[in-house]
Amino acid sequence: MTSLTIRNPATGKVIQEVPVTPAEEVARAVERARTAQSGWAARTTRERGAALIRFRNAIRDHAEELVESIVRETGKVPQEALMMEILGTTDLITYFARRASRILRPRRIGIHFYPTRQSTLHYVPRGVIGILSPWNFPLAIPIGQASMALMAGNAVVLKPSELTPLVALQAKRLYDQAGLPPDLFQVVTGDASTGAALVRSPVNQVFFTGSVAAGKKVAAVCAERLVPVVLELGGKAPALVFEDADLERTAAALAWGAFANAGQVCASVERVYVHEGVHDALAGALAREVKALRVGPPGRDVDVGSMTKPQQIERVAQLVDGAVRDGAKVLCGGRRREGPGLFYEPTLLDECPKDSEILRNEIFGPVLPIASFRSEEEAIELANQSNLGLLAYVFTEDRARGQRVARRIEAGTVMVNDVLSTFAFPETPWFGLKESGLGLVHSDEGLKQMCQVRHVHDERFRPFRKELWWYPYSTRKLERFFRAYRWLYTWLYR
Repeated sequence: MTSLTIRNPATGKVIQEVPVTPAEEVARAVERARTAQSGWAARTTRERGAALIRFRNAIRDHAEELVESIVRETGKVPQEALMMEILGTTDLITYFARRASRILRPRRIGIHFYPTRQSTLHYVPRGVIGILSPWNFPLAIPIGQASMALMAGNAVVLKPSELTPLVALQAKRLYDQAGLPPDLFQVVTGDASTGAALVRSPVNQVFFTGSVAAGKKVAAVCAERLVPVVLELGGKAPALVFEDADLERTAAALAWGAFANAGQVCASVERVYVHEGVHDALAGALAREVKALRVGPPGRDVDVGSMTKPQQIERVAQLVDGAVRDGAKVLCGGRRREGPGLFYEPTLLDECPKDSEILRNEIFGPVLPIASFRSEEEAIELANQSNLGLLAYVFTEDRARGQRVARRIEAGTVMVNDVLSTFAFPETPWFGLKESGLGLVHSDEGLKQMCQVRHVHDERFRPFRKELWWYPYSTRKLERFFRAYRWLYTWLYR
């Protein structure tokens, strides 16, 4: 069996070797999960919620250890590991553990045309959920999705990123310590071949977070098998800054929204369009914010840690060099730091040509390009010039304009005068438009999507022994139906 070498991206040092799970073992894991799921599905949502709270408590009690693991494996700073991963996961589990009974209770539907009948929608588990998770949030994304799937009565087989599998394995140990059924939640480590084996295994739903190209391949396999798939494939979030924006708050928000997790967030502010009347003022305020950021090996007094993926830092360097060749002006940063570790300086680029690659393609690193606009219409047009549509941001003190502009931007979520934080609110949906993905996660609707909907139609009472439209047909019955039809849509439903 081959193995993966896991390195600390801030130091380059080897942390551990983990096995590449072969396809036959992936299939066995899915079957073990399916066996465990039948008993789990028989539990009430309250019983499942109580069990998940034990898992939450295990995460809470080992928060410091988890933070250390996340920092070591990803290179992100401790505060972001705590706030963006531990806190968000803990709160999500709490939210759904306390509310799943209400969210998933049967829903009655009255029949407007024939009140003697009624319908009920029942939400039942799908079975085994396969999760393929990314490296930028190795706890929050997979454990959040897994916890929701478990609350809905499913089993889970998780394949974490080959760059960051250790956090998932640590979460699995905490899950086992909490006393939940061990086969109900399993982790298979490995590379792309392991992920492909999981997608092709007899799972009942797939959740994938990653690149557009890889997501399309996953969707194609799921389409062959008619397996529902949820895809979150990244973003190119624009921020529109209008002339009446609070520039001090806006600059602080943009700096955090662009450089948190070294810019490796699918919701990162990836491009700023600022009204030409306040362009210079915002660029100056933003440059001051970015120059003040402390970069280095993750510690309590560091703001921006290392990047995680070696190929990604090379991609960032190429994009910045290309932007400079296109005429962009480097206000700060613009180069990789010397020495060990994957450190790229927080970079602010101004005067970027509006058709430049850095404004069109996802960066996924600590770089923020700026361009200007003259009118609201131009700002909206620029915001929508992307094949991606996950998040977008609008900064204005005019609430009516904020709402008006937000509704016209082609993104799953548009935030006004804030950045990033909606992922941390479990009641809000997280989804993308265009090539940013399919389906959604989080929210009450996200929990329901992890279930099959069963429709039961029955009678409230029985006015006739035989329904009027049953056999036998006759000319007299047809004439009566014509009269009833005309009366209904002339008087009752006019």
